[in-house]
Amino acid sequence: MIRCIAAIDARRGIADDTGIPWQGQLPADVSYFRNKTAGGVVLMGFGTYAELGQPLPDRRNVVAVSTARQLRNGFEEAIGGRSFLESCPGDVWVIGGARLFADTLDLAGELYLTQIDRDFHCTKFFPDFADGFDRVSSSERIEEHGIPFRFEVWRREQGHPGRTA
Repeated sequence: MIRCIAAIDARRGIADDTGIPWQGQLPADVSYFRNKTAGGVVLMGFGTYAELGQPLPDRRNVVAVSTARQLRNGFEEAIGGRSFLESCPGDVWVIGGARLFADTLDLAGELYLTQIDRDFHCTKFFPDFADGFDRVSSSERIEEHGIPFRFEVWRREQGHPGRTA
């Protein structure tokens, strides 16, 4: 199954021009991300790759690129993220950024979203998803460093297109 995982603010923002505004302030979200994606395949866009100093441990780190390029050790390229998802058997976690989410959301069967109850005035956004997915779970409200959030899982609506197997 293809799953997207992201932390989004009150306006679906995921980052600004300098990165993730809440970086380092939500340790529970970092643990959630690590626990969910551990041992799996993660697909990221080139911008996300550029922000990472090293590959995410215990995962297959795949970078969606439009043309072949040399990547650092521990990362592998996929020419076209969508093509990779359409041909990769098994589970894949799409971890961002905004363009990769927008280009592949229609293939996702589930969304694992950390919903942050604050507007961080982001300039990069997670695509609108509410019309194609149903929320199937939501955690209690959590607050860290004065930032309220909750973990939600959304599943593709029955009858909606999208690869779920």
